[in-house]
Amino acid sequence: MSKKTKLKIGEFSKMMQVTVKTLRHYEQKGLLLPDEVDEWTGYRYYSIVQMQRLNTIRGLQRQGFTLEEIKELLEDGAQMPSIELLTQKIEDTERQLQLLMERRSQLLKWMDSHKRIKSMEKFSIQSLPEIIVASHREIISDYSALGILCVNKIGPEMQRLCCQCPPPGYCFTIEHGKEYRTTGIDIEYCEQVEEMGLDSNIIQFKRMPAVPKALCMRHVGPYERFYESYAEAFGYMEKQGYKMAGDPRTCYIDGVWNRDDPEQWLSIIQIPIE
Repeated sequence: MSKKTKLKIGEFSKMMQVTVKTLRHYEQKGLLLPDEVDEWTGYRYYSIVQMQRLNTIRGLQRQGFTLEEIKELLEDGAQMPSIELLTQKIEDTERQLQLLMERRSQLLKWMDSHKRIKSMEKFSIQSLPEIIVASHREIISDYSALGILCVNKIGPEMQRLCCQCPPPGYCFTIEHGKEYRTTGIDIEYCEQVEEMGLDSNIIQFKRMPAVPKALCMRHVGPYERFYESYAEAFGYMEKQGYKMAGDPRTCYIDGVWNRDDPEQWLSIIQIPIE
């Protein structure tokens, strides 16, 4: 009679190309218990038969079955899922595939929009469509306070209100002061959302009317140098015979949230013109 082969957990791990941590996890889940545990040393030993059981577990995992589902199957003595369970998995997979395709489509649109912004001429004339925005107006101490305001106050409130923002995302600010101020800046932050919501004491929803014609100018660099771009934009408008026809918007593409170097910050100044 041949002697049954016993493999230490490390040997079994190496041969089956699975970590000891994973084997211990399977043991805790009751999926793959050691064939034998030495009561004196605590050493775990695995048998040849358990190699096939491990292969079955891993194969089912690759097909999207959870450890709980696999455990239930093996406890029932089944080596293959039932037709009903397979049908359910196929339907789940199709739903996930649809979600992934939608995500891919949105990411491609986002990337295309970002590339167009990056490659756009310094000046361009564009129309701005009517949109719904979640807005917040507040007097802030200085421009650096805007980022903190968005992260700590506006963002959490929009999340609480379940605001859905269409990709690639469009947010901008409008200054309501009649003159330049270094402190006590009256600023309104607006972010495009998919639908009107219920106003709160922080967020108000409103429709921004379409702008038939706007001069759009790329600004690369910190916000403290917006004046340079405004001077250039108004010089361009004067040469082309345009006049300002509404409050300018400052649209933020890259900033402190994803670029450490202010010299790489990208904004778009949008000035309604006629």
